Amino acid sequence: MKKLNINQIIKKLGLSFFTLFFVLSITACSNQNANENTAENEKVSEETSDSNEVEESNEESKNDEKKEIASETIKDSDDGEILDCCGRTKNKDIFVTADYVKDVIDGKEDVGDYVIAEVTWGEADASEDYLKNHIPGAIHINTDTIEEGPVWNLKSDDEIVKSMLDYGIDKDTTVFLYGPDSGAPRVALAYLIEGVENIKLIDGGLKVWMDKGYETEDGENKAVAKDDFKGEYPAHPEFIVSLEEAKKDIEDENDDVQYISTRSYEEYVGETSGYSYIPKACELPGAIYGHDEADYKNPDGTYIIYTDMIKMLEAEGVDTSKEMVFYCGTGWRAALPILKFYEKGIQTKLFDGGWNEWQMHDELPAQLGDPKDGAEIKKVGELSNDKATE
Repeated sequence: MKKLNINQIIKKLGLSFFTLFFVLSITACSNQNANENTAENEKVSEETSDSNEVEESNEESKNDEKKEIASETIKDSDDGEILDCCGRTKNKDIFVTADYVKDVIDGKEDVGDYVIAEVTWGEADASEDYLKNHIPGAIHINTDTIEEGPVWNLKSDDEIVKSMLDYGIDKDTTVFLYGPDSGAPRVALAYLIEGVENIKLIDGGLKVWMDKGYETEDGENKAVAKDDFKGEYPAHPEFIVSLEEAKKDIEDENDDVQYISTRSYEEYVGETSGYSYIPKACELPGAIYGHDEADYKNPDGTYIIYTDMIKMLEAEGVDTSKEMVFYCGTGWRAALPILKFYEKGIQTKLFDGGWNEWQMHDELPAQLGDPKDGAEIKKVGELSNDKATE
């Protein structure tokens, strides 16, 4: 047997340790991916008499995908975000538990600059719930600071950033938001678009906080304003689809883009507009029913998990492999699924004007009724003006 000198032994041992570390890293990464939701952009194959052949084909496809993912190393993505060993962007957790926020408040989590805020329409004195009961240290954020009527689109980038600075928020601030309705997701998405890097929604909000027996406080906490956003903005203008872009997609009958309405079924089929100030009821032609806000929540007020959302949307005909544009009446309810997808590293978009802006233009086409039962296409100007909600 050929003898090895000490230098050769060290080299071989070094190579062995490196190989072992590499294999363990890939194994851990693959296991992590296997344990996570795999519903992203995948369709579950229907069972057939040739199920064994289908399963083998699917297994080969999954294995190929795992190999590709496992080959990724830690690197910088195109937009400067750090990717982990599995090629996924870090720090995209949006939905956090009340327990985590309690640990942040108690100093058990290493979160330096943070703001907790309850979000509702109107100022703090218009929110009896906030003045009576809120998470300790929470300020109040008025949704009017990020949008304005009569269309209720997002305000200009300068106006939104100015309002954030007034609330003591810059791009590096960790922002924990909660509220009684989809106003909190609406504000979270607006802040994300401008460039706040750590946006969080407290899952279950104040109800879950109190159910856990955590203390609350009353009165009003005043924000400590800042004067520097510490970055360029907007960071993600690609999230927004304008009226002109939506019109073009509809006119061109672009099959690669899906418009998904996150409204009640009564709104979707044109029975009611859902708003006291919107007189007409209908949808964009070809719009898919994306369910209302309540369907995205569990009985305790927490949000449904990602895989359940995917099943719900796919059951209505949504193809998650295509571009998805969500909208509602004025942009509140549509923010929730967009944030759910963003957390999983999937970019979807918001038609900010929604049905409110669309119904302001008499020449535009509109879908009346459920397409599954044979919807009718009319011009907006032909719709009745008596569909506002009392």
